[in-house]
Formats: sequence, C-alpha cells, structure tokens
Amino acid sequence: MPRTALAAGAVLGLLLPALPRLFGTEPDAWLGVNLLRAAALCGALGLAFLLDDPARHTTAAVPVRRFVRVALRLAFTVPPAALWWTAALYLLPAESRPPVGAITLEAAGSAVVALAAAALVVRRTDRAEPGVTAAAVLLPTALAVTLLVPDRWALVVAPGDPRWEAAHERWAVVLVVAAAVFTACLPEPLRRGWFTRRRRPSAGSASGF
Repeated sequence: MPRTALAAGAVLGLLLPALPRLFGTEPDAWLGVNLLRAAALCGALGLAFLLDDPARHTTAAVPVRRFVRVALRLAFTVPPAALWWTAALYLLPAESRPPVGAITLEAAGSAVVALAAAALVVRRTDRAEPGVTAAAVLLPTALAVTLLVPDRWALVVAPGDPRWEAAHERWAVVLVVAAAVFTACLPEPLRRGWFTRRRRPSAGSASGF
C-alpha cells in the first residue's frame, strides 16, 4: 500500500477546509465549496497512487486475480476515506458548508476518476507504479473542467446557482462512467497494451542463430 501518498493527500486535504478556523475567519459560500473541492482533489491525487505495486510483475503470476488484490486494497482504503471526508466536511464552518450530498458526489466522482486513470495505466502499460501518470492526467483534467468547459456543461458551479442541480446530474454521469472504466480495467490483460513497446528480435534470433 502506498501509505506515503495516501497520507500526504489526506493531510493536505484536511488542512484546506481547516484554514478558516485556523485564521479565525468566516468564508463565504463560494470559498467554502472551493475549499472542499480542493480537499477532494487532494484526496483523489492520493488515491491515484492506490494501485502502485512495485511487485506487480511478480504478483501477476500468483493464483489470486488482480481483481481480488485491488478489492482488498479498496477494502482497507474506503472506510478511512469516508471518515476522512466526514472530518473535512465538519472542519469547514457550518455557515460556509455547501449541501453535503452534492459536494460528496463531486468528491466521489473525483476519487473514482483518479482510480480509473490509474487502472487504465495498469491495463494498457507494463508500469508497476501508475500513480505518477494518473496524477499527471488528473491535475490538468481538473483545471480544464474548471476553466474550459462551456457554461451549459459546467461541473463547477456555486451553491444557489440555477445550474447546481444539472451540474450534479452530470457529476453522477461522471461517477458512473469512471466506475465502469475502473471495473473494465481490473482483469489482467490478455495481450500487450497500446502503449507498451514491442520487443524487437535481435539480429542473432532473426538469422536463426
């Protein structure tokens, strides 16, 4: 288990919503929801490293399937993650806290997207530690969703905005699609991935010697 990455994401994710209490300030609703979104992104970045397994090429040959190994990692991670998110919610002052169900849906969507990205890297490459690649994909994706998505498809909106309900319907779609991608990428690949370099035959083997 990549404890360092998970712990770093968790600590930073708790620090952000706690900042108003530390400085004795009362953030408005817009700042409050964005502090929780930043906390959720930190947690998702930590989860992007969940599938890192330096012994991947050794454990691939064991009788226990990858699906079971990943399920065990999730079983040890999901309950603490739920407690962590609850703590993040309650660290933010109640007056600045957005609707809990909606912001939790956003956090779950971000987390599952991170896991899906990591699972896709594992499925399509020989990398034993996909976390760096998954995190490198997640950060620009989050920035693009915030800045480049047209208003009619916006995912990042303020509480009270008329688009709030529609945005969270789209978040539900993101969650379902990411969960489907994650599940589809769990089995061991039957052939080499798209991004895997093919080993070229040596001159000796090509000539028959």
